[in-house]
Amino acid sequence: MMGSTFRNVARHMAVPVRAMSSLSSNPKIKVVKNPRSPFTNYLSYLEKEPPDERLAIGTTSELPPTPQSFTENKDFVKILNEVITEYGHQDEDLINQARAFASPGGFNLGSGGAFFSQKRPNRGGSRKQGAGGGAGGDGAGGASAQGGAGGGGRGGYVHLSDRRNPPDFGRIAWPEDILGSVEVDGSGTIIGKVQPSGTYRILTNEGILGLSPFLQAKLVERLKREEAKQNSPS
Repeated sequence: MMGSTFRNVARHMAVPVRAMSSLSSNPKIKVVKNPRSPFTNYLSYLEKEPPDERLAIGTTSELPPTPQSFTENKDFVKILNEVITEYGHQDEDLINQARAFASPGGFNLGSGGAFFSQKRPNRGGSRKQGAGGGAGGDGAGGASAQGGAGGGGRGGYVHLSDRRNPPDFGRIAWPEDILGSVEVDGSGTIIGKVQPSGTYRILTNEGILGLSPFLQAKLVERLKREEAKQNSPS
């Protein structure tokens, strides 16, 4: 009798429901209901409910998010670019590409970025993957250069790219997948720091934020520091 009563009481007890879940395509990214808009979700690397809007990746009106439903957070993009500039030159993907640049033949490793010589490419190419045109860089070479053969003992540039859509061997990534570019000398040594491309998109049809584990960890560390600063008494 007592057991039956206990079960009935337990069945009617209010059970708190977390409004947080994870993206199946990228479990490190949390999905948090927007308390002010029931049809909108925040996407965030931080486990806070509700998240700090300035530190959230963005918002989406659909799950899974699509390029049409997703709105990126400009403050997050700024932080992402700062992390890329500060740590991108230490990323293993980029270091491997720089080494390949200096090797005979110098083709890329298929991990997301090709390289090109210091001679500025023709910008009149098509949008076909691996051709010129597109991402518009600056003195760091940008994302608009020709892919293919490496330095042959000369300097050049390599791309740091998202892992969500690796290009075919010997090709460069799509402009929206290129995080930035950096100069490399003829021996494969990275010179300076990565310059953000300005064309990277957080979410494409191929996925969302396919960062290397190294860059993702650095980004999350930075976000946590920003969160701690905002929560500390002034």
